Amino acid sequence: LRKVNTDVVTFGQYMQPTKRHMKVHNYVTPAVFETWRQRALDMGFLYCASGPLVRSSYKAGEAFIENVIKKRKAGRDVTMVEDVGEVSKGVNI
Repeated sequence: LRKVNTDVVTFGQYMQPTKRHMKVHNYVTPAVFETWRQRALDMGFLYCASGPLVRSSYKAGEAFIENVIKKRKAGRDVTMVEDVGEVSKGVNI
C-alpha cells in the first residue's frame, strides 16, 4: 500500500450481526490493534484508525482535517485538491 502512496489505512474487527451470520473465530485485543496502528504509522501512513469497531470510513473527516493541519505546520504548501486526493486513497484491509 505504501508503494502506491496510500496514506490512510484502517483495521477493524468483523462482528457477527446475527446468529445466522458467520461466527467470529478470534477477537483481536486492543493491544494488538494498537500494535497494528503504530506499525502503520512507522511505515509512513499519515493516518491509521485501528480498533474493533473501526470501518473504512471511520472518522474520515477528522483524518482529513488532522492531516491538513500537520502539513501546514510542517510548512508544506498544500492545496485542498491535493489533500482530498490523498485522503481518498485510504484502503480497508
